[in-house]
Amino acid sequence: MPVKPGTKVSLKEIDANDTGSFRSPKQVGELLHKQLQELVHLQRLLYAESRRSLLIVLQGMDTSGKDGTISHVMSGMSPLGVQVHAFKAPNEEELNHDYLWRVHQRMPRHGYIGIFNRSHYEDVLVVRVHDLVPKKIWKQRYRQINQFEKIMVANGTTILKFFLHISKDEQKSRLEERLQDPTRHWKFSLKDVEERGYWSAYRRAYETVLTKCSTEWAPWHIVPANKKWYRNLVVAQTIVQTLSDFKMAYPEPQVDISKIVIE
Repeated sequence: MPVKPGTKVSLKEIDANDTGSFRSPKQVGELLHKQLQELVHLQRLLYAESRRSLLIVLQGMDTSGKDGTISHVMSGMSPLGVQVHAFKAPNEEELNHDYLWRVHQRMPRHGYIGIFNRSHYEDVLVVRVHDLVPKKIWKQRYRQINQFEKIMVANGTTILKFFLHISKDEQKSRLEERLQDPTRHWKFSLKDVEERGYWSAYRRAYETVLTKCSTEWAPWHIVPANKKWYRNLVVAQTIVQTLSDFKMAYPEPQVDISKIVIE
């Protein structure tokens, strides 16, 4: 669901188990397959036309499915025109610049789809929850981020922001699954358990982000994500609809191909 600009968001009122009119993965299987096929076609058009770009921002609590969304929704797209960036804690060089410096460098070029696994919003989430910068600093960043995104949109980058909404019980289940599956032990981190203790603080921080930074030019989409199959469908449909609205076409050949003879 897109967040209408100016709406005060309360995540407690949004059901993370919601699956719309669908009741099972089987109901969405064929529809999702068609959406992914269309996405491959549209990405090829975007790359060929090379007139604009698309940025996909994925945010959510730990285990909300950011990696899974990338794997399942973007798997068929050509790596030639897709760039994925995972934003970790800033390094020494990044800390010696403004907080948006590293983000600006990773914005997708024309013809490309950029995917942010976490993003510039960490600078009003983690820094707020863990008191890493003074409140008077991070409170200014909502306005700064909105302005930054408006400049990017005005210069040809469409921004899609997805908040993958899971419940605390679902997070517990997913963390336990990682412990029980040897092939997923590498994904388990004690930090995830520690961060779980800040669940309420993160929820409040996200509610502020969704309230203050859903704009006409770059709205947030809240995606109920307890059911992975529904999450994938909603994200895929939103991306496909956005790219379809570009009304793209393959460029005309730069030479008269009717006169070319290949011997």
